[in-house]
Amino acid sequence: MSTVRTLRTPVCIIGAGPSGLLLSRLLKLNGIDSLVLERRSRAYVEKRVRAGLLEEGTVRTLRAAGAADRLDREGLVHEGFEWRLDGEHHRMPFAELSGAAVWMYGQQEVVKDLIAVREDEPGLHFGVEDVSVDAVTGDGALLHCTLDGRPTEIACEFLAGCDGFHGVSRRAIPAGKLTGHSRTYPFSWLGVLAAAPPMSPELVYAVSEHGFALSSMRSHTVSRLYLQVPPGERAADRSDEAIWRELDFRLTGGTGALPTGDILERVLVPLRGFVAEPVQYRRLFLVGDAAHIVPPSAAKGLNLAVADARLLAEALSSWYGQGRRADLDAYAGTALRRAWLGQEFSEAMTSLLHEAPDEEPYSRRLRRARFAHLLSSEAEARNFAEQYTGVARR
Repeated sequence: MSTVRTLRTPVCIIGAGPSGLLLSRLLKLNGIDSLVLERRSRAYVEKRVRAGLLEEGTVRTLRAAGAADRLDREGLVHEGFEWRLDGEHHRMPFAELSGAAVWMYGQQEVVKDLIAVREDEPGLHFGVEDVSVDAVTGDGALLHCTLDGRPTEIACEFLAGCDGFHGVSRRAIPAGKLTGHSRTYPFSWLGVLAAAPPMSPELVYAVSEHGFALSSMRSHTVSRLYLQVPPGERAADRSDEAIWRELDFRLTGGTGALPTGDILERVLVPLRGFVAEPVQYRRLFLVGDAAHIVPPSAAKGLNLAVADARLLAEALSSWYGQGRRADLDAYAGTALRRAWLGQEFSEAMTSLLHEAPDEEPYSRRLRRARFAHLLSSEAEARNFAEQYTGVARR
């Protein structure tokens, strides 16, 4: 039987998604060591396709982390998008209205870049499938896992839960101390990654009585497209031909103008919202999807996760650098305020874009009235643009 070894680290981070990797990198730049434990393999996290819209604040943070060289070369800068409402085209010039642009750059590319800037440094472990959080106190936390085939006890001064909605970190908060607020929407998105050029240089949000569709992109030759589908539908239920036919129908009115190509990946995305309160318990801090989930309609998930990681890194840097506790104490309030702002806008976007299965004509006309106000009022459009680009959450 192997003897249990003990490792000590100032900060232990569970999860090597964007928030965990970014937090580790920002801490290292401030002279703070950390240990990162990821359940999946490196190959898995580098291929896991997720969000692709980066707010300006997210891009600035990646640059500060020294992880934006490829983003600056390959990322697509967007200053507007197109609404297609029952066949009518309207452009939303959000950069002109808010003073901020967004970048199209896949989450898996962000993960690759963050791994690359620290891959020669110790402390990043993949394939750690048995992490357990055994104690969280006012002085630190104690974990157990298997590292490099050896039973290992990890003692840390701070624990960051960056392991997503299904991770172990949130479960370390006693049930009586944690409240989860959630909403599940009565539809899903069928997302496809396709070897086809985008139909437009900007995103296209198409809304009609036939359902919602979104045309996005990962590059000039690869498109990311989404269809609103009923609850219960599986990713494999439709043929490739049926998917392209429905996308063309919703995005172009069935003109055949939508560029097509091989479908490289398909995924079913449930639409749900979730916020955990609190996001701090003693020396445990929840970050990103471990703390909150937003529906993908407004692309806030990755950007909120980056904002959490930056906030916690700044607080820990103040603690270790100046002995200041105030920023750590303020983490929960600031993170939750931003999370609920992101949740509110995501809810507004989701309600605006989708017709519910049982929607009455009254509700449908209310949604059209909201669109009419958004398109006719500069003040309303500016408010929308500031939320879309993240300016409202600064």
